[in-house]
Amino acid sequence: MKARGWHRGALLGLMMTFALVAAGCGDDSDTGAGGGTDTTAAAPAVDEALAAKVPDTIKSDGKLLIGTDPTYAPNEFLDTDGKTVIGFDVDLFNAVAAKLGLQTEWQPSKFADIIPGVQSGKYEAGVSSFTINDERKQQVNMISYFSAGTQWGTKKGNPTGIQPDNACGKKVAVQTATVQETEDLPQRNKDCESAGNPAITIDSYQDQGQATAAVVSGKDDAMLADSPVLAYAVKQTNGQLELLGDIYDAAPYGYIIEKDQADFAQAIADAVSALITDGTYTTILEKWGVQAGAIDDPAVNA
Repeated sequence: MKARGWHRGALLGLMMTFALVAAGCGDDSDTGAGGGTDTTAAAPAVDEALAAKVPDTIKSDGKLLIGTDPTYAPNEFLDTDGKTVIGFDVDLFNAVAAKLGLQTEWQPSKFADIIPGVQSGKYEAGVSSFTINDERKQQVNMISYFSAGTQWGTKKGNPTGIQPDNACGKKVAVQTATVQETEDLPQRNKDCESAGNPAITIDSYQDQGQATAAVVSGKDDAMLADSPVLAYAVKQTNGQLELLGDIYDAAPYGYIIEKDQADFAQAIADAVSALITDGTYTTILEKWGVQAGAIDDPAVNA
């Protein structure tokens, strides 16, 4: 899978949907859409014991370079200036970094490029609503911090009558490289084939804003994404969309850290635990309206 900033509430209806599209990170260079932005956490106290576990290569300049796909509101998305990356993920990881005595620099990237970027050293961390799964754990360290499920959405009134368990022959929008594209819909197509039904047409988009716009316009019959993302899309399109079916397959999100940095990964998990204990974690989740996804046991590669 790839969870709510009310200060953008004025951007309603279809205008918001296409604003999300326009804000998409079509450029995967270091500067991304409008450039990386330095953001300083709201300053939880530094935990010196955890800070001591930060690798010297990161500690030397005092900041973490983070790869993120800022097209997945309200988790991570571009503010109205078109440059600043904001969202639930941003606020929480900024607080994690502050616990470690670090500042953050957020670099927009295509979602599929973030894990390779961490592996190559282009990014020092990846924060972009990554669902923890076995394939990713073989490539990088993943530190759990939140839980989300998959949700479907369709145009208001469901004019094509699509249902999650009866989508054969329909057109479904999804963001490229999410587990909804790589795991969920392919399995549903196997079920369609086994039943002798036409396949689902899977329309993959580089960012979630494009998938949302495709459903609003009627190009696609439905979309699926993480539950907080769908709820946000319904709200921001001012009733042009509606949720479809129940949330399912809840799974944890994980921060991405290079495979050989096990001590640093554990320090990040311990920093999340510290934020849970001091209340910062809950405060941030409640600010964005995503507290339903709270966890109490962050861990490395769990």
